[in-house]
Amino acid sequence: MASVTTATRRKDSVQPKAKVWLYLLLLTLQYGAQPLVSKRFVRREVIVTSLVLACEVAKVLCALILLAVEGSLKRQYDQWTLIGSLTASGLPAAIYALQNSLLQISYKNLDSLTFSILNQTKLFFTALFMYLILRQKQSAKQVGALALLIIAAILLSVGESSGRGSSGGSADQVLLYGIVPVMIASVLSGLASSLCQWASQVKKHTSYLMTVEMSLFGSMCLLASTSQSPDGEAIRKYGFFHGWTMWTLLYPMLLEEFLLALSQLMQEVSERVLS
Repeated sequence: MASVTTATRRKDSVQPKAKVWLYLLLLTLQYGAQPLVSKRFVRREVIVTSLVLACEVAKVLCALILLAVEGSLKRQYDQWTLIGSLTASGLPAAIYALQNSLLQISYKNLDSLTFSILNQTKLFFTALFMYLILRQKQSAKQVGALALLIIAAILLSVGESSGRGSSGGSADQVLLYGIVPVMIASVLSGLASSLCQWASQVKKHTSYLMTVEMSLFGSMCLLASTSQSPDGEAIRKYGFFHGWTMWTLLYPMLLEEFLLALSQLMQEVSERVLS
């Protein structure tokens, strides 16, 4: 009887782990395809702020739909407070809004391989800020993997900025509008991810609710910035959808909603495996 129970428990633990690996694989494919899809769907004439705002709207819609399917939308609404929302999601929202704008700029000035690898340095900065904020340490293997990632990023950055890259732009353009934005975005991503983890553990905020809050707060920050920013002037001059095509309209819906849903599924399964 005991052996049957043990076998059942092992089988139940293997299934979530298999799902984690499946979701990790799908996320890897998504992150690798994202810069390629961006170059294909988004023309250089598209105003960055308009695209980022569209992505934020897509994330809000996706999160609300998933909350409704989950059956917790009304409960989250009843428990929601402005002070709690600002405490948990206000700062990460502003950080993510700036990060998204920087990534859209970098997309246009780096080749897909370089962008993908440089963008993954956010793992290093996430680990760093997780230690500084939550005191979570990494294993020796994890530290070694992060070190290899940083070395690869440095080698690629040197190659691109010295004019040997394949993005087609000048060395100064690649450095200032490609490498620098994506590296700053990686630092911001690591900080925001750690703050979100803190809010999830300390403030008990669900990821769906935080997605809605951060997208709304981030959109407010972007809209406020348009009063003085070059993007705001371009929107007033050419219109919000300047340079958009039907494919551009599909980009935020396909990429952002898929990533949000997949990330949440992986997080839930990972928590069950670790618990």
